[in-house]
Amino acid sequence: MNRYRKDPTMNRDVEIEIRTVVQALQDNQNDVEAFLALHDQDAVIVNFGGRRVVGRDALAQAMSEALGSPLADVRTTNDVIDVRLVRPDVAVVSCVKHVRDERADGEPLATRGSLTYVLVDHGGAWQVALAQTTPIAAT
Repeated sequence: MNRYRKDPTMNRDVEIEIRTVVQALQDNQNDVEAFLALHDQDAVIVNFGGRRVVGRDALAQAMSEALGSPLADVRTTNDVIDVRLVRPDVAVVSCVKHVRDERADGEPLATRGSLTYVLVDHGGAWQVALAQTTPIAAT
């Protein structure tokens, strides 16, 4: 599902760059180094469970711990709903996160979440400055 609304102020090349980063985040969710490279050094991440990590080092530790646990069997995909430029070098990306939990056991997870990214352009390289996921209650 892609209900993307066009931001009339956004250059098509910029939109493609931003969408490419969001896709790379999804594609590299189990590759710590590649995933970290997509984040600003001081990125703030609030995950599906409400855990907040600040900075690449803390994100590396949290991600390594998760990938060494049954959480490695949780896969996500993201549908971009909207991309907006706050200013030419800052974008807000709204997504729906879909969760596929393949763990043998464990506390059930919500199957969808509202995901918001704030991306910052660092001289031609867009990186995540903030990511926040809020579970969507089943209806």
